[in-house]
Amino acid sequence: MKYFFTVLMALFLVTGFVFATGAKEEVKTLVYGTTEKVTDMDPASAYDFHTWEIFQNIYQGLLSYPPGKTNIVPGLAESYSANAKGDQFTFKLRKGVKFTDGTPFNAQAVKWTIDRVIALKGDPSWLVTDFVKSVDVIDDYTVRFNLKGPIAYFPALAATVPYFPENPNVYPKDKIVRNPSELKGGALVGLGPYKVVSFKRDEEVVLEANPDYYGEKPKIKRIVIRYFADATTMRLALEKGEIDLAYKTLNPSDIADLSKNSNFITYKLSGPYIRYVCFETSESVFKDKRLRQAFGALINRPEIMKKVFLNQNEPLYSMVPKGMIYHTDDFKNTLGDGNIALAEKLLKEAGYSKANPLTFDLWYTPSHYGDTEVDMAEVLKAQLEKSSMIKVTLKSAEWATYKQQWKAKQMAVYLLGWYPDYIDPDNYTAAFAGTSGSKGMGINFSDPAWDALFTKEQTNTDPAVRKAVFEKIQKMWTDEVPTVPIFQGNLYVFTRKDVRGVKIGPTLIFNYNALYFEK
Repeated sequence: MKYFFTVLMALFLVTGFVFATGAKEEVKTLVYGTTEKVTDMDPASAYDFHTWEIFQNIYQGLLSYPPGKTNIVPGLAESYSANAKGDQFTFKLRKGVKFTDGTPFNAQAVKWTIDRVIALKGDPSWLVTDFVKSVDVIDDYTVRFNLKGPIAYFPALAATVPYFPENPNVYPKDKIVRNPSELKGGALVGLGPYKVVSFKRDEEVVLEANPDYYGEKPKIKRIVIRYFADATTMRLALEKGEIDLAYKTLNPSDIADLSKNSNFITYKLSGPYIRYVCFETSESVFKDKRLRQAFGALINRPEIMKKVFLNQNEPLYSMVPKGMIYHTDDFKNTLGDGNIALAEKLLKEAGYSKANPLTFDLWYTPSHYGDTEVDMAEVLKAQLEKSSMIKVTLKSAEWATYKQQWKAKQMAVYLLGWYPDYIDPDNYTAAFAGTSGSKGMGINFSDPAWDALFTKEQTNTDPAVRKAVFEKIQKMWTDEVPTVPIFQGNLYVFTRKDVRGVKIGPTLIFNYNALYFEK
């Protein structure tokens, strides 16, 4: 008996087993590293990939996507229906669902949220305001969206973050929230599989499983997101075992090395992530479309892919990414790559010469897209200055300032990237060349003929009609050039060998509740 007791005590000391009644089970934590940053902690305002990723795990849409899939499934709505014209969508909501503070979820919360998004006019509000006229509460669990016109892909819009219901008792009606401390109660209150229990901007966010989540319970009960200042430090943390998962953004050399390391699992995500150049088209020097065309002609995409990204990304010749319906390569067929002769012809027509060069600032943001951004800006500058008729000064600003500057028309030309709000060519075109979307991106391009084309494709369900419209738009793009596509990117996730469940499909939505540790 003495020997049995000694062994039992040893087992207790080694494993941490607790025999007292009511003792808590040890919670295994997954530590996720990223160089991304969190912006406003408000679905009505935030419009960046990483903050949306967090919202997609702590909030929930009326409709959603299964992990890694593109088919829309019920979320907070059990079902929906559309009228014959396609300009009204009615959603039947789940009953018995509660926010993490215990507040019941109902149709009033849905209407309150949409009304708030429309009133606050945040960056992503166009996803609502361009399409939704009003919202009616039919009863506590039925809500109707009245649209400005028929929208064939409205279910995909309803699955985006600005439509995620908020708690009216927590979010202020007339103010955008930057930090959770500004909320009533000082905490984010959602409906998703996880809840935020700690928030330290640019340091870490701690998530714990929401015990009241209506769907499949998370397999990992606690996730810590750690923020790194640079890719090199994040790679070292992964190799030292300080983090279990690294995602966005490692350097190309790190990606090449880690892909060969048998200690880690590599996930290569080929999807609709694109990079491009934007022009301020209403007041800046680039109001002249010939200068935008010349800029586009001088870009040499294959050279950028080789020098900056070790050919881990692909040249892109349309704002509509490869693999998406209706994609064409019109930029390749018209402006080409590194076409100095065409560029100088256009510059000369616009009144520029070697003695009177076009001078401008090319802006980039140094950390938002990873450490390679400065390299891409420098290569672009060198490509542009292969024409003696152009002189470029590189300038940079961190993301928050960068956004303010494009809204204030303070940057004539600048680099941006795009992750899909919804999987449709409309999201890659109307967002940049439609009057409303373009203004929000700082491009300020507006043309009634273009808006009419966008309305036509948005309200038509005939694939042949939509194909013809998008092919026309992509041809027109190489003439007006509100933006210039550069490349389509691959994203990489690296995990320790015991981490499973990384399912990130074409929507690029990362569902944390699919993750688990292999035993």
